Amino acid sequence: MGIEHFTFLSEEGRTRIHGVCWKPKQDALRGILQITHGMVEYIERYDGFARYMNEKGYLVVGHDHLGHGQSVTDKSQWGYFGEHGSDTLIADMHKLRTMTREKYPELPYFMLGHSMGSFLLRRYLTLHGEGLQGAIIMGTGTQPDIALRAGKAICSALARVRGWHYRSQMVNSLAFSGNNKRFAKEGLSCSWLTRDAEIVKAYSAAPECSFCFTLNGFYSLFDTIWEINRTENLARMPRSLPLFFVSGAEDPVGGCGAGVKKAYDAYDALGMEDLTWKLYEKDRHEILNELDREQVYEDLYHWMEVRLAT
Repeated sequence: MGIEHFTFLSEEGRTRIHGVCWKPKQDALRGILQITHGMVEYIERYDGFARYMNEKGYLVVGHDHLGHGQSVTDKSQWGYFGEHGSDTLIADMHKLRTMTREKYPELPYFMLGHSMGSFLLRRYLTLHGEGLQGAIIMGTGTQPDIALRAGKAICSALARVRGWHYRSQMVNSLAFSGNNKRFAKEGLSCSWLTRDAEIVKAYSAAPECSFCFTLNGFYSLFDTIWEINRTENLARMPRSLPLFFVSGAEDPVGGCGAGVKKAYDAYDALGMEDLTWKLYEKDRHEILNELDREQVYEDLYHWMEVRLAT
């Protein structure tokens, strides 16, 4: 097994995107998994899961989104997605898939998106859903149109005065203030992420996980969710594409399961032919970093194995 770091030019046209490829032994290659990470984090946080998948014969690739990790020209660009917002992030996801597919054209291809990455992946599938063996939607949720419309309006109003690079503590509070409420007694500001206190502490201490999104970043996120709320957009997905919705039962992003089920039901109403969902009792937002993560790893692997055989 080995790890390869690489870069490619973002669709935005100025920034080099930082990517990572976790490679199993060449003679063990059975499939590919592309990971799309969440908000205010970076792709190397998935190292443990990627190494597990390597042991099972899967090549794993992922990248830092524009405005995240090492995919910035300098740290002032953290949380900024450029003029075209999530369109650029979707294009970069597709560029990585295209690059990887060119190297391994014969291998079955899966994608996984976590948190913000789950919303991006859900939109991605409405545009580029053909040719995938399956997609894992992790740590997702549902937001009503009225809240998204209000969020976009607030961002636009502030940007007219402050500019799109402005970091608004008010908008940040509106987006995140409720996440840690039920876990506040634990004394850590990000306990909503996982029950593993050491991972929470490491996350909070990492500069790559401690910045506030720009107005541009928040607007892009709200707009992404708005787009996947549109039934006519979801209807563009191939009905045969296998989807696995998976989250923690105590994840506030998914409304402790209610938002995940609502998203699942929307896809079920479309007539998706292979649709699965699972909640992990007591788990919070980052199920790949939870106390029962080994079980989560195994479940994701077995779900992929079944689809690999079809």
